[in-house]
Order: sequence, then C-alpha cells, then structure tokens
Amino acid sequence: MAAPHRVLLTGANGYIAQHILSQLLEAGFSVRAVVRSESKIDVLKKSFRKYVDTPQLDFGVVSDITVAGAFDDVLVSNPPFDIVLHTASPFFIRAVKSIDFLDPAIKGTTEILSGITRVAPSVKRVVVTSSFAAIGDMAGNPIANPQRIFTRDDWNPTTFEQALATDDPNVTYPASKALAEKAAWDFVKEGKGNFELVTLNPPGVYGPLFDASQIAKPEDLNTSTSLIYQALLRPGLKSTDPVPPTFLYLWVDVRDLARAHILAATKPEAANKRWFVVAGELSQQEMANYLRETLPEKRDVIPVGEPEKTQKPEGFYGASAPETEEVLGVKYRSAAESIKDLALQLVEIEKRAVASSS
Repeated sequence: MAAPHRVLLTGANGYIAQHILSQLLEAGFSVRAVVRSESKIDVLKKSFRKYVDTPQLDFGVVSDITVAGAFDDVLVSNPPFDIVLHTASPFFIRAVKSIDFLDPAIKGTTEILSGITRVAPSVKRVVVTSSFAAIGDMAGNPIANPQRIFTRDDWNPTTFEQALATDDPNVTYPASKALAEKAAWDFVKEGKGNFELVTLNPPGVYGPLFDASQIAKPEDLNTSTSLIYQALLRPGLKSTDPVPPTFLYLWVDVRDLARAHILAATKPEAANKRWFVVAGELSQQEMANYLRETLPEKRDVIPVGEPEKTQKPEGFYGASAPETEEVLGVKYRSAAESIKDLALQLVEIEKRAVASSS
C-alpha cells in the first residue's frame, strides 16, 4: 500500500527534526531525510535502523543550502513529494559578521521555495520552522507597563539595515529568523509558488533528545539543551551557586513541537498561517527545582537558588496563542515532564563521557 504522503525533511539530523522524522515514520509517511553530509546519514541510520532499507525512508545530502539550485536534486522523487518540511537553518560555530548570518538564513529559505517551484510542482504544502525570535522584539526591554503580550500577528521589528549595522548576535540572529520568514511569505504573496505555506514559531524548545546514545559528551549537545546543562548541571557548580537569571520564559516541549509540524503539514485549517507554538512559561529556577527532584545524586551540583521564586518579574512580556490548541490541535505536556525526561539523559551522557576519557 502506498504511503499517505511523500515528505522531504531538511535538517533531518537536528534536535527538533529527529522527533519530527520519528513521528512522520510512525504515522506511515514516506520520508526523504536531507542532511549536510554522509557522516550525518550514518548517524541517522543507527537511530532509525528499523526503517532503513524500507520504502519509508531514504536520504539526501545538500552540503550548502544557500547555493543556487541547492535542493534541485533532492527534490526529484518517484513517487513525487507532496509535503516539504524545512527545518534546516544555517549554523555558525564562530563569531560572524552580520551579513554572514542574514544572507544564508534568507537565501536558505528562498532557495528551497524556488527549487520546489522549478522541479517539484507536486508539492502542495511547505512548512517552515521559524522562531519566536521572528515575533518578539528581542533587542527591546522585556519589561513594560502595560505588559506586552505577543501573538502570531507580531513581528520582530529589526530591519535588514539595522541588523547589518551591528555584529551583536542578540540582534542579528533574531533578525535573520524574522527576515527569512518574511522572505518566505513574500515569495508566496508574489505568486511564485503553487503551494500552501505554513510557518511555526516556537520559543525555547526543551525536552529529551530523540536518541541520547548519539551524543558522546555534553559539549556535543544542541544549543537549548546545552544551555540547561551549562547553567545548572555541569561539573564545578555547587548547590550554593546562584541560579542564573531567565532571559526567555516562553517554552515548548520538543515532542509537542514535532507534533505541531505534522499537524501543520496535514490539517487543511493550518494552510497559509503562522502558528505560535508556546506551552507556557518556565524559569531557570523551575528547571533547577525539577532537576533536583529528578537527580538526587546531583544535589551537591545543582544550584538550589530560591525554590519558591519561580515567577517572572512584573511587566515581563507574555504570549497568547489559543488557536494553536483550538484549531491546530496541539496538546502540551508539562514542564516537569519535559525537564525530567531530559535530566536522565544528561546524566547518562555525562557518565558516558567520563567512562570514555578514563
């Protein structure tokens, strides 16, 4: 029996994308997982071994997503694709000039859309993973009176020119997400694509790795998970250390965000809209509390802080996105479940790193 949908998934080895890939495969979809190198395919083949050599899963390599025609080869398929999930986003490990952030983010997005238009006209829907960084004013004061409540109708106000004038990653990274998403909507508004566009805008994404055995040492963790480890669990911390301040209270569990991608790809009501996928608020203090509950053996390392003080400062911005649950149908799990599921993996990774270095 033919699979219900043929899906192209970019950035398939990413933290979020591996959960998406798992849920697509479990739902019976046929997926081409696109990554940047053959070595990343080898890693995915281990994690998804039960689907390797079946019609449900094949792989493609696009080493540079910003090159003209970058996706043309991987977009050719028989049976043809009807859904594209674009989670790939340029990533730099070095400090970069603002143009090196902005250019690839925008080109990486418009390149896949023009590739679809050229070689995969069968694609009916494209889902782009954007970010809360494209909604909120990340460079502005988070506290206001009256309090600012962000919705999916809001846009990060930073212009290309403003982002170009600074090398501050707190300005250039959010601007790159906003400008890349705007470029996608402009592409569709100009009538260039014959597909429906959907964007998802998650804030802080937490929760377990799809396959923790892939990670040899804590230094290899994805950014949002690494921040938790470095702030609250790394060797050298003491229970008497302060809990770091919270910069972003809005959050979502990675598994719920993956589910939102599947719904965004398949629900008729999702078409041609942005979806702000936000489960609620979560402070560093709450994370510390959950970690201490889950990992009693780490009580000398995890900062105690002020366990009762979990609330954000008065006037700190919030979010409102009831339509994500009511229309898209996303259900959110608790922060306790999300952080506790991750906590056990972090300890496992740490033990593995220690064992391999001894």
